[in-house]
Amino acid sequence: MVDLLLGLQWGDEGKGKIVDVLTKEYDIIARFQGGPNAGHTLEFDGIKHVLHTIPSGIFHKNAINIVGNGVVIDPVIFKKELDNLGKFNIDFVSKLLISRKAHLILPTHRLLDAASEASKGKAKIGSTLKGIGPTYMDKTGRNGMRVGDLEFDDWKTKYRALADKHEAMIDFYDVEIEYNLAELEAEFCIGVEALKKLTFIDSEEYIFKAQAEGKKILAEGAQGSLLDIDFGTYPYVTSSNTTAAGACTGLGVAPNKIERVLGIFKAYTTRVGSGPFPTELFDEDGATMGRVGNEFGATTGRPRRCGWLDLVALKYAVQINGVTELMMMKADVLSGFKTIKVCTAYDYKGEKIQHLPYNIESEYVTPVYTEMKGWAKDLTKLTKAEELPPALNDYISFLEEQLQVPIKIVSVGPDRLQTIHR
Repeated sequence: MVDLLLGLQWGDEGKGKIVDVLTKEYDIIARFQGGPNAGHTLEFDGIKHVLHTIPSGIFHKNAINIVGNGVVIDPVIFKKELDNLGKFNIDFVSKLLISRKAHLILPTHRLLDAASEASKGKAKIGSTLKGIGPTYMDKTGRNGMRVGDLEFDDWKTKYRALADKHEAMIDFYDVEIEYNLAELEAEFCIGVEALKKLTFIDSEEYIFKAQAEGKKILAEGAQGSLLDIDFGTYPYVTSSNTTAAGACTGLGVAPNKIERVLGIFKAYTTRVGSGPFPTELFDEDGATMGRVGNEFGATTGRPRRCGWLDLVALKYAVQINGVTELMMMKADVLSGFKTIKVCTAYDYKGEKIQHLPYNIESEYVTPVYTEMKGWAKDLTKLTKAEELPPALNDYISFLEEQLQVPIKIVSVGPDRLQTIHR
């Protein structure tokens, strides 16, 4: 049995917390795509943890955590993650397994990322400059290095050939980028040695056997559906398939083996970096959401753009993922707003539509809002669904009716205990 958990907006929905809350129900947590630009934040026992590549079930002693073949791994960042978790007495060798087919982010991938972004001038897409795009380009170009290559003696020869090719490409961009490659490579090699201490597996075979044994598996996505390379707001997207289909290709899970599809969304909408955002607010309401919601990237520290909930985009994400149940995050951030708005349609080139069109740039799209009564109650101390204020229950019921999917969890704070099950 495989359940799938993914974000339905532009990332940063709070997936890490929900995986942490749900992990006790599962034997295996498997990350299926993306790279270390992901920042999954977990908070418990008064400590805040940020994970970038390691699955969010790592703090539960009974769960096996797998980094799947669809993930791209930066050994330097991965080592730092391991070092940060070292004081928690986690048995990484037996509890953290790495797919041999996962691709490696090289130092020159990061340099290529920077050179490419610098060359675009005002047309920047807002890359996190982690080397993820160039790594996926090498993957699809059949040039990439994979984790399994590290088990063979000639991996450094393979590395050198690819790095030399990258340096020639960096020169082609003809932009000023200062770097010391020897220094970066020394750090990379230290990261590789740390990575090699972990257990490498043929993950698709491991997961197939686990299913045959009746193990419960949770596939964990990174980023969000609107950043999907195919179905997101292209070109302002990530380089992998963040939607449900990505779990099949990123882990080797057959589509008919997926049971529940758990979709995570915020009670409002945020976006990091460039790209269209129809409900973005530039007023005090938007500033309040950002301040109260502490809307800064867990990995990059970049401030997130904030706006009202975009139900057109959310319905689209629910449809393409086949979501079976929803989880609403950060309901507490909306406490205090007298009126809450929900975008229920777009005015698209003079026509009212309720589906996501090809282009949602602001010159073509104007959001059409439905207004609802807000609530003043502080939600952060609540523990039961019966305690939710009537206006919030009305908001939830309205969303369920529009989306035709039940909202099973309402998060009222960052801690794992601040989670209300409905």
